[in-house]
Amino acid sequence: MPEPTVDTVRETVPEAPPLAEASVSVQGDTDGLAVMKPVPRITIHAFCEQPGTGSAIQRAGEDRRLAKAHLTVHMGGIPAAIEHYQQTATPNLIMVETRVGGPELFNQLGALAEVCDAGTKVVVIGHMNDVSLYREMIRQGVNEYLVAPLRPIGVIEAISRLYIDPDAPPIGRTIAFIGAKGGTGSSTIAHNVGWCISSGMDEDVVITDMDLPFGTAGLDFNQDPAQGIADALTAPERLDDVLLDRLLVKCTERLSLFAAPAVLDRDFEMDAESCESVLEIVREGVPCVIVDLPHVWAPWTKKVLLAADEIVITATPDLASLRNAKNILDLTRQARPNDNPAHIVLNQVGMPKRPEIPVKDFAEAVGSEATLVLPFNPGLFGTAANNGQMIEELEPKGKTAEGFRFLSQQLCGRESRAPKAAKSSLFSFLSRKG
Repeated sequence: MPEPTVDTVRETVPEAPPLAEASVSVQGDTDGLAVMKPVPRITIHAFCEQPGTGSAIQRAGEDRRLAKAHLTVHMGGIPAAIEHYQQTATPNLIMVETRVGGPELFNQLGALAEVCDAGTKVVVIGHMNDVSLYREMIRQGVNEYLVAPLRPIGVIEAISRLYIDPDAPPIGRTIAFIGAKGGTGSSTIAHNVGWCISSGMDEDVVITDMDLPFGTAGLDFNQDPAQGIADALTAPERLDDVLLDRLLVKCTERLSLFAAPAVLDRDFEMDAESCESVLEIVREGVPCVIVDLPHVWAPWTKKVLLAADEIVITATPDLASLRNAKNILDLTRQARPNDNPAHIVLNQVGMPKRPEIPVKDFAEAVGSEATLVLPFNPGLFGTAANNGQMIEELEPKGKTAEGFRFLSQQLCGRESRAPKAAKSSLFSFLSRKG
């Protein structure tokens, strides 16, 4: 029987006492995008031999999950690292690439260990997928061994495993909704998706209304809370599980609301750090956090949007929406190369007497097909808004409710097929091309 490869022995090889407090594992790249906690503020130095390896690590360092880390990429491999740290303190994490093996490799690792400060973690990037090499890496106390060629998401996951407590509770997925312009119906879609996830997928959901002066989440769910997200943003350092429970409004068994005050008698000054802190605490308690963003562009809006696990852009079939949706899509593609592309929801299609950009032309112009196309239906949406109800409550078997369920499944990574629409109807569901 042939000897197993490195990837097959991760769970069977016993761990040796590590040099720097972490177990050794071999990480291949993953096709999925797991919900990972951001890496804390650490310093990372990488010493590469191949330009492609350095490029992959550099792209990983630009990812939102490594935004707090300080990453520097050097060339020269292990010898350059040894020389560099002769007179310089070592960082939190050193990543070194090598193409050699056998005694030469382990002599270099021994020399590197002599110049490493206590607590420094070491990741070796090799070009040999060999079980004996893997076992020797364990005995040498290397914290992680990656096999080249690398992809950025594999680097991110490897670093996350070293610095995120595996026994810590999982964090919830954040889904950010933003309108390409005012009046597209982004908030309505966010609230209905939150409802569908909580009712149809049996997941706990918190809807956070970030439009403090004009938010409609309270109206849409027929709630009038005395406290809400503004109280948390005013003093984020005071927010804990106890205070959070007091500020949340429970709409159903699985759906809670972090409502906006929607008053104009005081000014609201939002800052990115407070928003990030509050959302981090919220997502520690529930599997799904819906973030309803207002149509404003500020540093805090941009940071919250780009930090989300999934993004939904709601647009209407007109020129202003097309331009703005394309700008947001281009920004998210550039800033989030390792994440799923943003979803487009094209809303209010087929409004009588209004000139429109055809759905196909809209998709070609923005460079992305719509995940969901919704027809103009003022009667249904108006009744739901006035009654403080969700579409699924009014017409659970209707095409619009079916569309919201489909979008919810796409956002949560559940398998689903686009429901078929009647040929005579303007309503359609378009599965996005990757």
